[in-house]
Amino acid sequence: MTSTATPSQRPHAPLWLLALVTFSGTLAMHIFVPALPIAAKNLGAGMGAMQMTVSLYILGLAVGQLLYGPMADRFGRRPVLLFGLGLYSAAGLVAALAPDVHALITARLFQAIGGCAGLVLGRSIVRDTAGPQEATRRLALMNLMVTVGPSIAPLVGGALATALGWRSIFYALFALGIVGLLFTWRLLPETGTPGARLDASALARNYGQLLRSPAFLGFSIGGGCATTSMYAFIASAPFIFVDQLHRPAHEAGIYLAILVSGVWLGSFLTSHLIQRVRVDRLMIRSNALSVLAAFVLLGGVVTGHLSVPLAVGTMFLFTVGAGMASPAALTQAISVNPQVIGSASGLYGSTQMAVGALCTALAGMGHQNPALAAAIVLAGAGIVAQLSFAVALRHQKKLAGAAAD
Repeated sequence: MTSTATPSQRPHAPLWLLALVTFSGTLAMHIFVPALPIAAKNLGAGMGAMQMTVSLYILGLAVGQLLYGPMADRFGRRPVLLFGLGLYSAAGLVAALAPDVHALITARLFQAIGGCAGLVLGRSIVRDTAGPQEATRRLALMNLMVTVGPSIAPLVGGALATALGWRSIFYALFALGIVGLLFTWRLLPETGTPGARLDASALARNYGQLLRSPAFLGFSIGGGCATTSMYAFIASAPFIFVDQLHRPAHEAGIYLAILVSGVWLGSFLTSHLIQRVRVDRLMIRSNALSVLAAFVLLGGVVTGHLSVPLAVGTMFLFTVGAGMASPAALTQAISVNPQVIGSASGLYGSTQMAVGALCTALAGMGHQNPALAAAIVLAGAGIVAQLSFAVALRHQKKLAGAAAD
C-alpha cells in the first residue's frame, strides 16, 4: 500500500544521528591506515598481512551493500541498524584486544560489515522521513558532514597511534559505535514498513541481468578501477612515507588527509562542470588525469626520484580525477536499465569496493618496494578503467542505435 503520510505525520529522524552512523563506517576505513607500520612492529606482522586489514575492510563494505537493503525492507530499518551498530562496536573491541594479526584481520572484516549498515541505511532513512525536495536537501547536508570523516581520519589515527598506541584507535571506534547504538536505540523510530518479502529470486534475476550487460559491467569495473583503486596507495602510504621516505608516522596522516581531500575537490569540480561537459567525456577525461598522475609517480619510483612532494602531488591529482570520475561512472551505470536502478546502485557500489579490495591486496604483494607496487597497480587500474569505459560506451551506442531502428 502506498504511503500518504503528510510531512507532519512522517517519523522524525535527527539528521545529526544519521550523519553519525554513516560517518562511523567511513571513519573506520581510513583511521587505522597511518598506524599500520606501528601495529606491524607490535604484532610482528609483515606489510602484506597488515594491508589485509584494509583490503578486507573494503571487502566487508562490498558485501554489506548487497545485504542491508533487502534485510531492512524485511525486518525494518531500526532493528537492522541496531544490529549493524552492535556488530561494529563488538568488532572494534575485539580488534583493540587482538593478540595477533589474524585476529585483527577477522575483526576488521566484521567491523566493516557492521559499519556498512549506517552507510546503507542512513540514506534510506532520510528518504523515508522527508519528501523529495527536503530529502535532497537533507542528503546534501548529510553528505557534507560525512565527507569530513575520510579527511580527518588519517590525522586522528596518526595522532592516537603516536600518543597512545595503535590499539587506542579501536577503543575509540568501539566508543563511537556504542554512542551511535545508544542514541539510535533512544531517538530513532522505525521509519520503514517492515514485512516486505525477501524475494531472492527477483534479486538474483536483477543482478544476473546486470551482470550479463557489457555496458553495466564496463561502467562498474571501470568505475572501480578509476576510483577505489586509490586504496592501493592509501594502504601502502604509511610504509612508503615512514619506511621508504623516513618520515614520522604523524606526518603520514597529514599526507593522507591531503590525498583524500582530492576526492572532495574532484566531486566539487564535477558539480560545476557537468552543466558544460557531457557525462561520458567527463568520465573519460577525469580518468585520463588519474592515469597520467599514476604514470608520473611510476616514472619517479623507477628512476629513483621518489620524494614526498612527488608522491603527494601526483596522488592528489589522481584522487581529484577519481573524485570527478566517480559520480559520472555511477550515473552511467545506473542508467543502463532504468527498471532496476536500486539493484544497479547496490551492485555498482559492491563492485567498486571489491575492485578496491583487490587493488589493495595486489599492492600488498610488493613487500620490498611498496611505492613501486602501488604505482604499478594504479597505472594498470587506470588503463583497465579506460578500456572498460570504451567497451561500455560502444555497447551503449549499439543499444541506442537498435532502439532507434
